[in-house]
Amino acid sequence: MNTKEFDSKYIAGTYARFPINLVSGKGSLLYDNEGKEYIDLMSGIAVNTFGTADEEWVLAVTEQLNRLQHTSNLFYSDPAPRLASLLCEKTGMKKVFFSNSGAEANECAIKAARKYAALKKGKDCYKIITLENSFHGRTITTLAATGQEVFHKDFLPLTEGFIYAKANDIEDLKQKASGEDIAAIMFEVVQGEGGVMPLNPQFVSAIAEISKEKDILLIADEVQIGNGRSGKLYGYMNYDITPDIVTTAKGLGGGLPIGATLFAEKVESVFSFGDHGSTFGGNPIAAAGAISIMERLDDELLKSVSEKSDYIISALSGKKGIKSVSGMGLMLGIETEKDASLVIKQCHEKGVLVIKAKNKVRLLPPLNIPMELLKKAVDIIISACEG
Repeated sequence: MNTKEFDSKYIAGTYARFPINLVSGKGSLLYDNEGKEYIDLMSGIAVNTFGTADEEWVLAVTEQLNRLQHTSNLFYSDPAPRLASLLCEKTGMKKVFFSNSGAEANECAIKAARKYAALKKGKDCYKIITLENSFHGRTITTLAATGQEVFHKDFLPLTEGFIYAKANDIEDLKQKASGEDIAAIMFEVVQGEGGVMPLNPQFVSAIAEISKEKDILLIADEVQIGNGRSGKLYGYMNYDITPDIVTTAKGLGGGLPIGATLFAEKVESVFSFGDHGSTFGGNPIAAAGAISIMERLDDELLKSVSEKSDYIISALSGKKGIKSVSGMGLMLGIETEKDASLVIKQCHEKGVLVIKAKNKVRLLPPLNIPMELLKKAVDIIISACEG
């Protein structure tokens, strides 16, 4: 049997895979088992921050691999504290809890918010407001936090305690936050799985104002938009707000599984010994890879992300077959005249890897993609939308 046949026979059928078997890559180029070359505009769904087989990242990971691959969190090891210090220094946050994924980072944030509210306001204060069209993960609790019924229907009953407000509707948010049992508001500044839809600045300001007024914790889910993808280190930094808790994953590790939950001063001491844990959280190899990523997300790199974003939006906007372009930085969604799945198929056939978000073509290229490759890929996208 070949790879596709083994996959079909032995792997749970949870993914509708594209008929492409990727075997290698370098930078922003990927290659399949037949030697076909593709320009990578997906970066493993916003994971491979500096593309494939990035030399600095590979060196950092392999050096750590040759020293120590795992210890457990019952002992100290060097990489996780170094990474935590970088995250705190770059954000102003005070403490970090490491896990393995965005869903786990969000679970940690939910637990922290509930404990903080219970200690400060009583055990009946545990509800968390999220937004309609949001996506926060696939565990039972993060599914409950996700404001999309399509993800709920087969897994009821979900964890209780979540209220869904309408995105960009300040009056609805105020009404939902009026009770005395609200512990936190959790949001993505760009709803990725919801169709690459940014929140408007007025609404984000209202979230921050309501949270401050009612002493409700502010949780920014930065799993997909974070780690430089927005043109700032974290997406919330585009909105002049300071969350109490920030969650991140995906691009943080550059290709290895890692999640992080960052706590501001208000909640830095909310957890005590035994309140939370993760066998692999802060794994030395994953943390070493993340250090390599974080050290290179500097002002020059972030400026280039914004410049590439401006180019893509300008090049695509108004072109035949393209209705609109939404998103932020190098997390963009293209609303097309014809079915997005057909556009994606044609892009793949022409050597550009893109993916879908609801009814849109989603672009998530490596942050350091060379402009000549990006321009070539955009021309192919335009051709696919026109044809």
